[in-house]
Order: sequence, then C-alpha cells, then structure tokens
Amino acid sequence: MSESLNPQPPSASAPAEGAASYTPPKWRTEPRFPDGPAPDPAGSHHERRIRSFQPRRSRVTTGQGEALKRLWGTWGLDIDGHRVIDLKAMFDGLPVVLEIGFGMGEATAQMAAADPGTGILAVDVHTPGQGNLLALAERGGLTNVRVANGDAIILLREMLPPDSLAGLRVYFPDPWPKARHHKRRLIQPEFLDLAATRLAPGAILHCATDWEPYAEQMLEVLTAHPRFENTRADGGFAPRPDFRPLTRFEGQGLDKGHVVHDLLFRRTDS
Repeated sequence: MSESLNPQPPSASAPAEGAASYTPPKWRTEPRFPDGPAPDPAGSHHERRIRSFQPRRSRVTTGQGEALKRLWGTWGLDIDGHRVIDLKAMFDGLPVVLEIGFGMGEATAQMAAADPGTGILAVDVHTPGQGNLLALAERGGLTNVRVANGDAIILLREMLPPDSLAGLRVYFPDPWPKARHHKRRLIQPEFLDLAATRLAPGAILHCATDWEPYAEQMLEVLTAHPRFENTRADGGFAPRPDFRPLTRFEGQGLDKGHVVHDLLFRRTDS
C-alpha cells in the first residue's frame, strides 16, 4: 500500500474573483469502468491530510477488466464515507478481517481459500489488483472476499462500526525510507488510535514489512500504545504465521537479502 502527500482539491464552489478555476484531473472524473470502482469515491468532502495511498493507473488486462465489469456490483465497494456498512449482512454473519493494501490479491485469495469461515474485506486503490482479486475469487469460488476501493482511513473512521473487526492486516506497506517522508507511513499512533476503536477486544493487528527501520518503528509505536499488547512474550517480532502466504513481493525481497519481520499485536479490553 503506498502513501502520498496528496491534498484534496479546492472546494467546488465558485472561485474567488480573479482566481483560476479548478479542473480535476481526468482520473478523478472519468471512470474507465462505468460499472466498476469509482475514480475518486470520497470526492473532496473529507478533510485535507496526508493520504495513505496514491492511485496508480497501470495497465488493466482484458481479464481484469472483465472481472471488474462483471463482479464489481456484487463484490465491490466504493469507500465514499457516506454510510456505515453492515458487515454481518455483507459477509453472511462471518467474522471479518480488514486487509489494507493487497497488491495483486494472490495472497488474499490464498488466505480466503484456506479459511472460508472468515470474511476478508480487502482495500486497495490499484485498479489492476482489484480486478485480479475479483477474478481469483470467482475462479476459486471464494464467497468470503469483498474488494473495497479508496481510502482505508475513511473506511475505518466513517463506514465501520466500533468493535466490528475480528482482525486487521497490513502487509508490506510503503516504508517511505527518507526521514522527511516518515510522517506518510501508515503505522503511526493516530492510526492505531482509530484502528483500536474498530477492532473487537482480542482481535489481532498483523503487520509485516521487509524494511527493518520501519519494522523497528512499528514495534516501538505498537508497544507504546495502551490498547495493544504483543502476542510475543519476549516483546519482539513474531515468526511468519502459517496463515500468511509467502507473497511474490516478499520472495523478491528475500532474494535480495531482505529480512521480513511480522508483528502480531492483540487489541486489549481497555
């Protein structure tokens, strides 16, 4: 999941006298798939802030595009911030785990297939990945996957009820290695404050990264947060659990000598 300093556009009201009018970029206003994910589902009605993603307009294959056209109306969700989602109705009563940033969806599909008793609400802004995950879910008969398009922060804050999630997964978020960009990292105290309100007591927040300085920061902020406790008795990193597949991205990192760190923290009752 990538992050970017991407302030919201100015108000749609008339510009001040002498000011240039604002013309939104085409990706905000012209959907490539009219029945698929919206180009900017939340629009400009939410506050300006450092956003936790940057839309990427890479090539959509024919199969991905067909999946978006055919399945988005049934298994897709635009994060518009206008309503609260009934997760029990959406997933037929299954406990639901939120996955933020799923890439091309291969690992998500594998986890869904291995655990059909858990619903996965998978969030990303990468259109090819959205189409690919939908195609994988259809091919595998996976009825426990839903694909959400847009800002995960808006989803958590505006659209999910308190204590509604059985888990939260953040695998290989953008590390933003330069010091001046560290504020763009997703795993920050403010994000944990919000996530704690949406996770049920006992739910697991599972992070993984192959960027060691980011792993150290994750461990530091999670350990310091009063509503999370490390599942490791020694207070350190956890081995990769069996349910998290080895992803293609992770394999590439391991081939380069990267060390992957997993962190599993439990949301406390307090």
